Amino acid sequence: MLILQLAIILIFSKIAGDISVRLGQPSVLGKLLIGIVVGPSVLGLIHSTEVLEELSQIGVILLMFIAGLETDTEEFKRTGKASLFVGMAGIIVPLTLGYGAGLILNLPPLEAVFLGLLLSATSVSISVQALKEMGKLKSREGSTILGAAVIDDILVIVGLAFVMSLAGGEVNLGFIILKKFLFFAVAILLGWILVPWALKRFAPLRVTESVISAGLIICFFYAYLAEYAGVAAIIGAYIAGVAISVTEYKHEVFEKVETIGYSIFVPVFFTSIGVSAKFDGIADNLWLITWLSALAIVTKLAGSALGARLAGFKNRNALGIGAAMVSRGEVALIIAAIGLDAGLLEDDLFAVLIVVVLVTTIVTPPMMKLFLGDSRPERVSGRV
Repeated sequence: MLILQLAIILIFSKIAGDISVRLGQPSVLGKLLIGIVVGPSVLGLIHSTEVLEELSQIGVILLMFIAGLETDTEEFKRTGKASLFVGMAGIIVPLTLGYGAGLILNLPPLEAVFLGLLLSATSVSISVQALKEMGKLKSREGSTILGAAVIDDILVIVGLAFVMSLAGGEVNLGFIILKKFLFFAVAILLGWILVPWALKRFAPLRVTESVISAGLIICFFYAYLAEYAGVAAIIGAYIAGVAISVTEYKHEVFEKVETIGYSIFVPVFFTSIGVSAKFDGIADNLWLITWLSALAIVTKLAGSALGARLAGFKNRNALGIGAAMVSRGEVALIIAAIGLDAGLLEDDLFAVLIVVVLVTTIVTPPMMKLFLGDSRPERVSGRV
């Protein structure tokens, strides 16, 4: 059954991606939408399974690893201030207005704060693909977006730990912050010393594809460390890519990881987002879904764009950066699941927020195309 599911996903995602490009949109939009079509909500050809979810997780990890490999470290350093502004403003605005929305919905103050925190989350895995297709991944805008995503993830997770501690959970906020600090300290230290050493030791091995194997080991190890420290696995994978990008093995690892990722795992990730969508009872909460979706889109777009403007970006580019931060993706889904288990979200609101997260994910690529799609794209293999 899995083999047939993979064949269906690859066929439909590639065709849908091509159609999307022909219509002037990033291919990722077509892949997201076709997931809904082939999933249980429409045709029912594909159903979410544990194995499919694991393959999807590998896909998003490889996608962010590739983004790290393509990162211009010098540009990344230059955009540190801009990333901080975008990350901070992109949290303050949705957190504040999300809290207000929670009070309007008659949620208790702590649950209203949790709603604001959930709306503050960002997942740039979708944005990374759109940036690649538009030739913007290595630009100042692309570096700012990736840096802001790291800052966003740290602040939201720390905020989540604080809320959970107030909710009565056995959470040590100081320990949470210490774990994250140690992760980044260890990740940077390993990237400086151990990563180049490991690649040099693996390269001479008389086995097939030793360098790419070493690269994948580093990627998955960093992703695991990040998840263990309470940071998103995709952040760990991205840092691993950046660490390898400054070594002499960058191009060899990039070319082969891109082939592996885009041939199977990345299409599975994009398509599985639509497959996992559930629209049960959507008609009963249509007004709430519409309202919260608009709030989620506008607050993140405006907040992040404001941060970009304060950092010196022009209006159009600032809006493009804001658009790239709109997708809540798997980060918000994880936070929502935590909130449901902790009693900070009711079942009905949880179902509504799942649809809201899907909406923010789908609208992100065309919004980015609108604001950032004015330059000739670089040639990126495996993009459809």
